[in-house]
Amino acid sequence: MKFKQMRGFSLLELMIVVAVIGILSAIAYPSYQSYTKRAQRSQARSVLLEDAQFLERKFTEDNKYNCATCVVQFVNSPKEGTAVYNIDLPVQTATAYTLRAIPVGGGLMDGDACGSLTLTSLGVKGVTGTASVAECWNK
Repeated sequence: MKFKQMRGFSLLELMIVVAVIGILSAIAYPSYQSYTKRAQRSQARSVLLEDAQFLERKFTEDNKYNCATCVVQFVNSPKEGTAVYNIDLPVQTATAYTLRAIPVGGGLMDGDACGSLTLTSLGVKGVTGTASVAECWNK
């Protein structure tokens, strides 16, 4: 009686493959999360700048920022889909404004080192978190 040669993978080979996949996942996932956060922050900066342009156009027309029609165009970032940042206008006078992107509680950016992003009528960029303005606005 002849035995057929066994085909397939041994348990050791499968364990090695599982270990390699685990190591690659442990390296790739944090990098992916970092990339996703940078992309969301970049989108919030873009919405803040668009809102600032809208307010500047209104100032050009009315010679003041606080007017009945000066409503911020976008109230969330991203513009469509699940909000990651809420955009608000906490300061609006005839001669100045401050726009703010606040991370949604419990969302992807909640607890981010940048915290809230701010942009004033003078073009001054700021953050409320522990990270520097350069880290949050230039990446």
